[in-house]
Amino acid sequence: MPHVTVVEGPSGNPVYQVGQKSFVFFRTRRPDAVDPVTGERYDDVIVIWVPSEDDKLALTQDPDSPFFTTSHFDGHLSVLVRGSRIPELTLQELTEVIQDAWLSRASPTRARRWLAEHGPDAGRSS
Repeated sequence: MPHVTVVEGPSGNPVYQVGQKSFVFFRTRRPDAVDPVTGERYDDVIVIWVPSEDDKLALTQDPDSPFFTTSHFDGHLSVLVRGSRIPELTLQELTEVIQDAWLSRASPTRARRWLAEHGPDAGRSS
């Protein structure tokens, strides 16, 4: 995706931004994302912005989905995914989620330009 910068978060974690707006970041261990069996805090949680609450619900409503959320993210247009579960996604699924994240945070001009060049269905199956 164009115009992406990677900045270092407060704990050295990568934060991907477009126009100084985060759209993907690697989260540090937090008490709201824990292994239900061991109680250990997950150390591989990635936060990905989504365009709408409907998109968030679509990604998180299936309990078998690698995407999830926590009460800490109530009202925040993002989903969480553990890095260890990324291989459960197809390249196309991951591409769509990242493109949508970028589009949701890019300026309207950048988003329109990218969509004009790539089409609204870029990265999606036909």
